[in-house]
Amino acid sequence: MTSPVYVALDTPDLELAKAIATRIKTHVGGLKLGLEFFVHNGPAGVQEMAHLGLPVFLDLKLHDIPNTVAKAIQALRPLEPAILTVHAAGGRAMMEDAKAAAPAGTKVVGVTVLTSLDGEDLRAIGVAGAADAQVERLALLARDAGLDGVVCSGAEIELVRKAWSDAFIVVPGVRPADAATGDQKRVVTPRQALDAGASILVVGRPITQAEDPDAAARAIAATL
Repeated sequence: MTSPVYVALDTPDLELAKAIATRIKTHVGGLKLGLEFFVHNGPAGVQEMAHLGLPVFLDLKLHDIPNTVAKAIQALRPLEPAILTVHAAGGRAMMEDAKAAAPAGTKVVGVTVLTSLDGEDLRAIGVAGAADAQVERLALLARDAGLDGVVCSGAEIELVRKAWSDAFIVVPGVRPADAATGDQKRVVTPRQALDAGASILVVGRPITQAEDPDAAARAIAATL
């Protein structure tokens, strides 16, 4: 069985990312490359990481007018990422165009509410109500726009799964029970996330900043 854990390689250092990925690749299911990595290394860096043989989750959280997002995704097509993110708050038309522009084998998922935000943060930007209500609203919009699934925190997995039974649910902010939460405010353990219905789990610092990343990845895999 393929591991549901995608390791977040949030670094601009290509050689460091390759070194970590090489050490842990037999204990994870894929690599998540985000904005920090992509801005520094570009498409060529993504291709180098893809040569390691693991699926690539390109987490760029695209959010712009529909035409711009579609053109950006068309430019990314040669990379053929396994998963690609857009912000669900960009609206239905943007998500529809994003999915239409993506390669056939790429899952396009909508980011609902960032795991660094809580209810107070949402109120500060004009979103009334609790985080879970906003997650559900955006998940249903993503479903209606034809996306493959959403990104949500572990706290909202069951809510999303109930509203959208076959959604591909990506859960960041996943931390082993003994790990620091860092800047994440809505966190769960890997086992809790899987039990709640997550499709894949994104784990970063508990693996990448461990003294022994391979041992850390194996320890997480053992809990699953």
